[in-house]
Amino acid sequence: MTEPDLNLLIALDALLTEGSVIGAARRLGLSASAMSRTLGRLRAVTGDPLLVRAGRQMVLTPHAEQMRQDAQNALSAARRVLRPPVSILNLSTLVRIFTLRTNEGFVAAFGAALIAAAAAVAPGVCLCFAPKPEKSAMPLREGIIDLEIGVLEEMGPEIRLQALFRDRFIGVVRKGHPLEAESRVSAARYADFGHVIASRRGRVKGPVDDALAALGLSWRVAAVVPNFPAALTVAQSSDLVALVPASLMMALPDGKGVFHTFELPVKTNQITISQMWHPRVEADPAHRWLRQLVLHVCQQQVARER
Repeated sequence: MTEPDLNLLIALDALLTEGSVIGAARRLGLSASAMSRTLGRLRAVTGDPLLVRAGRQMVLTPHAEQMRQDAQNALSAARRVLRPPVSILNLSTLVRIFTLRTNEGFVAAFGAALIAAAAAVAPGVCLCFAPKPEKSAMPLREGIIDLEIGVLEEMGPEIRLQALFRDRFIGVVRKGHPLEAESRVSAARYADFGHVIASRRGRVKGPVDDALAALGLSWRVAAVVPNFPAALTVAQSSDLVALVPASLMMALPDGKGVFHTFELPVKTNQITISQMWHPRVEADPAHRWLRQLVLHVCQQQVARER
């Protein structure tokens, strides 16, 4: 079947509304001859004269009179389809579950603040924090999760990205640890102690290895745990030194009473924590609100501790 030329719908509506070729031409910014040719095409398509002369004027045929309202409705519907959506987001009545794939350290540092900020304006929203067994864009592409939060790795060219904050690694020991008495921990003293690091893949090598090796030093990794909160738990009950992001310690309410933190005696690269999403939800008002909420809470928390 030959698809109809939907451009004719605009001309049909103008002709039936104006009731004249000249009026329709003026309305559409066309010449009278171009409008006459379009009327000829409409007559062929509809099988009806549509406009016929009555004395010195043009009048609609009965069929044209009958279809005038249908033409207006069809054109209005087509314009609605092709117009950007206008959606008024009412957060007070929004009921939705948002799934955020993050590591446990992010939940520990920012989870409570995010939940409270969401509940304050959108009590019907539930934030579901999902684990990150691997780095993959598939959950975003398939709509299984709404946001991926973490350090950017290869996620595919279509994935949208927004930086949330910059982070760095620090050393953490229990209160009363021998390193607590030192105003500045040297690289040699840092390497003297055993260490606990976090790696969901069980990797023993960390960001400190190369920096220590450049000084002719090496560290002893005594334990590898799956996440940063677990590393803190081990460090709290031992003399091991935990390597964790600074952002994790910012949000622990009793962290200063339980742990001693110090800057690493070697230089490591800062890391950028970002939020990632699929373009299918780019224009969704509720999802846009979620992204703005995450950005605001993260930046507010980080700024408060600086």
